[in-house]
Amino acid sequence: MSETWLKALLLGCIFGAVLLAADALLSWYASSRSEGKAINLRLKLIGQGRTHGETMNLLRRSESSVPSGLPPMLDGIARKLERMLIASQVTMPTGRLMLILLLAPVVLFFMLLLLLVAAGLPLSSGRLLLLATFSVALGGLLPLMFLNFKANRTRKRMEAQFPLALDVFVRGLRAGHPIAAALDLLTVEMPDPIGSQFGLVVDEVTYGAELRDALQAMADRWDLEDMRMFVVSLSVQSETGGNLAEILENLSGVIRERHSMMLKVRALSSEGRMTAIMLTALPVLAFTALFLGNSSFYLDVSDDPSFVPGFLVLLAMYLIGFITIRKMVDLKV
Repeated sequence: MSETWLKALLLGCIFGAVLLAADALLSWYASSRSEGKAINLRLKLIGQGRTHGETMNLLRRSESSVPSGLPPMLDGIARKLERMLIASQVTMPTGRLMLILLLAPVVLFFMLLLLLVAAGLPLSSGRLLLLATFSVALGGLLPLMFLNFKANRTRKRMEAQFPLALDVFVRGLRAGHPIAAALDLLTVEMPDPIGSQFGLVVDEVTYGAELRDALQAMADRWDLEDMRMFVVSLSVQSETGGNLAEILENLSGVIRERHSMMLKVRALSSEGRMTAIMLTALPVLAFTALFLGNSSFYLDVSDDPSFVPGFLVLLAMYLIGFITIRKMVDLKV
């Protein structure tokens, strides 16, 4: 056999070995990921040794950390932040997380200020404004953007899983299970996020809460109309009677049609929403990356007398554009 054929055979064997190794690695990763998804967050926390009460407080955040007496605008922002933390399924206590988000920009600002002084650079109003803006962007805005992205992704998964959860619930009722047992079936059959949320409902009912109140609290936490329709259906059926399985089966069909219409609207508005995301996130990311990579690009011109008013006008225009774009892409179905 010639040397050329030996080289070709060797390269073929190497290619086959790499292909088999990659296939084995991907198969292992997929199986471990599916096994991890089979256990929802509530069961995982309980398996780590937490009690049912601690798990409930972490996942539903029943004790609000928003102080009373705030102005209506600040109170609304704070409660919206709490709902975002619930949707992002962050298990850190709300007060501690809010404190970190508030203190991170301040700590980062003073660290940068010390570095500026240690480097022997003079302090000016423009450089202080730059350091403050960078600290807020890196310590506050980027973490909030990440949490908002995670919360939106979890909320979309919740909306997609809810009709399937209703089907499982209906099959449990038709199999002869009572309502509480059918709900408990969802806590072990459904993955996150809906498995953990129905698990919280079961825990609240176990501790003595009314089923309707527990379901209404879950709907309020996630602010989803599908859950509110589910709660209304249960309430009407409990007062007037009727075949609950048939009612919920019809509700599942309505929710699926509504979700299909919502997906069509999202597809038609995808260009506008992607433009809004890019115009919102790109300036913050570009400013942060450029300041980290080449801080002199901003610091060299920060002593100019027109820098501070120009930079403030730029920030004001960014805020106006952010609010305008949010209103333009906020579509209701």
